[in-house]
Amino acid sequence: MTEDLQRMLAEAEADPAAFWGRAAAQVHWLKPWERVLEHTPPTFRWFAGGQTNLAYNCLDLQVERGRGGRVALIGENEWGKGSRHTYAELSAGVRQIAAALRGLGVGRGDRVGIYMPTMPEAIMAMLACARIGAAHMVVFAGFGSGALGERLRLAGAKVLLAADATWRKGRQVRLWDIAREALDGSPVEKAVLLCRTDEAPVLQAGRDMRWDAFLAGGRGQPDGYEAMEANDPAFVLATSGTTAKPKLAVHMHGGYQVGIRGTAGWCFGLQPDDVWWSTSDIGWIVGHSFIVYAPLLVGATTIAYEGALDHPGPDTFYRIVAEHGVSGVFTAPTAVRMLMRYGAEPARAHDLGSVSRVFSAGEVLNPPAWEWFQKEVFGDRIPVLDHWWQTETGGPVVGNPWGLGAVPIRPGSAGIALPGFHVEVRTPEGEPCGPGEKGILVITRPFPGLTQTLWGDPERYGRDYWQRIPGVYFTGDAAAIDEQGYVWFSGRADEIIKIAGHRIGTIEVETAFLRHPAVVEAGAIGRPDELRGEVVSAFVVLRPGHVGSDDLRRELLATVRRELGPVAVIGEINFVPALPKTRSGKIMRRVFKAIIAGGDPGDISTIEDEGSVDEVREAWTRMREALAGGAGQP
Repeated sequence: MTEDLQRMLAEAEADPAAFWGRAAAQVHWLKPWERVLEHTPPTFRWFAGGQTNLAYNCLDLQVERGRGGRVALIGENEWGKGSRHTYAELSAGVRQIAAALRGLGVGRGDRVGIYMPTMPEAIMAMLACARIGAAHMVVFAGFGSGALGERLRLAGAKVLLAADATWRKGRQVRLWDIAREALDGSPVEKAVLLCRTDEAPVLQAGRDMRWDAFLAGGRGQPDGYEAMEANDPAFVLATSGTTAKPKLAVHMHGGYQVGIRGTAGWCFGLQPDDVWWSTSDIGWIVGHSFIVYAPLLVGATTIAYEGALDHPGPDTFYRIVAEHGVSGVFTAPTAVRMLMRYGAEPARAHDLGSVSRVFSAGEVLNPPAWEWFQKEVFGDRIPVLDHWWQTETGGPVVGNPWGLGAVPIRPGSAGIALPGFHVEVRTPEGEPCGPGEKGILVITRPFPGLTQTLWGDPERYGRDYWQRIPGVYFTGDAAAIDEQGYVWFSGRADEIIKIAGHRIGTIEVETAFLRHPAVVEAGAIGRPDELRGEVVSAFVVLRPGHVGSDDLRRELLATVRRELGPVAVIGEINFVPALPKTRSGKIMRRVFKAIIAGGDPGDISTIEDEGSVDEVREAWTRMREALAGGAGQP
C-alpha cells in the first residue's frame, strides 16, 4: 500500500467532513459552500450554500482553461459512422439545445425524459438539461413502452427527447413506436423526435415535433448556465427494486460532482491526456458518471459507443481501442465473457499497447474471466481491476485504487473500501460479521454522491435504505470482508435479477407477465447464465380455460418484451398449477432457486400448499429435459 493511499485512508477515517471538504476543492464553485455536511438522518446535505453547475464545469470551464481544441467526445457505433467533437464544439452544441429547451418553456427544476441510445446528441441533451437547471431522466433505449411510460409518470416529465431508431447487431429497433405508446397517459407536454431513418414518423399535432424545429425554436432564447445550489437535482435515474414501482434516485449538482471527480482520480486515475472508453450505455449510472460527467470534468477524451461490442465482427472492441489509442477501459463482466467466447485471436490482430488499465463492474468479475482478460488478451502487461458501486452511490465505493497506487489484485474480490467510504458486513439483524463471514454489505455514513432521496417518495428512501438495518445504508448486496479489508461479493441479498449488468426487479418482471390475459400469477427469479450472468426463470399460473403451449410461451415473451424491452432475457417459462407462497401470500422465490440448483428448499413450514413445491419441481424437470433435447425453448 503506497504512502499516499495510507495517508488518505487515515485522514478520511480521522475526520470525514474535513476529508470531503478537501476533495471538494477539485470542483469549481461559483460560490463557496458554507458547511461541508448537514446530517439529519435519514437524509443529509453536502456543501450547503455553495453554488456550482455540473455542465458548466464539464465544458465552459475546460474551454476557459484552454482545452477548447481538445477532442472531448468521440461517437462510435457498430455501423462505422463515427464523429468527433472538441470541447468548444461540444459546448456550442449543448448551448444550442439549452436554448431550445428554454424555447419549450423548460426551466430550473423541470424534468426532461431522454429516450435515446448512446449517441452524441443524447449526451448533449443531458448536459443541456444540467446547464439550465432541469433534471434529466435518461431511460435505457431498450426498455419497452410500459417501463418508459411509468418512469415518465413517476418523474412528472414535462418534455421527452427521443430518437426514432437505434441498431443492435444490425437490427433496427424502432424507438419512436415505443415512445408514442408510452406517451399516452404521461404528463409529457412536448415530445421532440430526432430522425435517423428516412421513414416519415407519425407525429401528434400540438405535442410532437422534429429535432430541427426544436432547435429553431431556441433562436433568440438565452443559452447561459444557471448557478445551482449544491443540493439542487442534476438528474434522476431509475433503479429497480423488489416492487413493481421503480425507485427514482436523485443526484445533486454538488455532492455528485465531488464524489465522481474524486473517485475518477483515486480509483481510475483519470487524467486530461486520457482517451477513456466506458463500454456502458447512458441509460445506466455508469454511462452518466463515466461516459459523460467524470471524463469531461477531468478534461479527458471520452468515447460513446452505440451497438454491440462484437458486431459486425468479434474484433470490434479491439479495433476501436487500437484506432483511438484508448488508454483506460471500463467494461462489464458480461462483455468480458462475451469476448471470451471468441477466444484471444481477434485481440491479437490489433495493437492494444495504448491501454494502461482496465476496470470492470456490474457484477463479480469471476476469476476465470479475469484470468483470460488479464493474461490471454493483455498478456499480464496491465492490471484488470474489479470494483463495486450502485446507481444510488453515483460512483465507486469499493475498488482497487489504481490512481493512488494499486493494492495487490485478488481475483474474485472487488477490492477495498476507497478513501472516504466506510463499509461493513452485518447480519440482517444488524450485528457485525467477523472476517470472512458472509452478510449484507452496509455503508455506515453518507458520502458525496450517495443519493439523498428518491424522487417523489422520501418516505420510501428512509424505509428502503436507512431503516432496513437502522442507522446504516442498506446496499442489498451479500458480501464478506477478509482480514486484509478485501470485499468479496456473493450476489444480491434481495431479489434483483441482473442480466448482462442490467438490474431488473422480480416484481417488475412478474407484473409484465400479468399483462397477458391468460396469466393469473407469476413468479420470477434469476437463473445463472454463463454469458449474461443471469437470465429470467419464470413460473406462470394460467387462468382457467387456458393451457400451456409453445404458442402461449411466445405470446408471453412478446408481452414481457413490450413492457420491459429486450433487456429482460427470459431463459424459460414454466407453467405450474400453483406458486409456493407463504400463508401471508408472499411468493417463496428461494424455493424456485433451490429447485433450479437441484438443492433442498429448506424450511417450508410457512408454505401455503406444500404440493406447489413438487409441482414447481416437476415443471422445471420437464423444461430442463426439453432444453437438453433442443425443444420447447421459449
